[in-house]
Amino acid sequence: MEHIISEVQIIPIKPRDGLVAFANFTYNNAFFFSGIGIYTRPQGGYRLTYPNRKRGEENVSIFHPINAEMGKLIEDKIIEKYESLMFSEEEF
Repeated sequence: MEHIISEVQIIPIKPRDGLVAFANFTYNNAFFFSGIGIYTRPQGGYRLTYPNRKRGEENVSIFHPINAEMGKLIEDKIIEKYESLMFSEEEF
């Protein structure tokens, strides 16, 4: 099965504790995912965090990739879009 990540949207925010933006995307033109945090890494690069909710004392994941291949695909698409957005804004 081919995995298609499309309609990636980046919402930059004022940086706070490494958080620099949020991302949304569409998967296989069938599912919309939102609220993915984009954080800078101290050693360079970025990492993603996925939304969760608090249920009592426990944090419950809303969604997240369940294998490294899907995680890498999502990360690559989101970071590519984030960097292209930040780079294009710096040119103006």
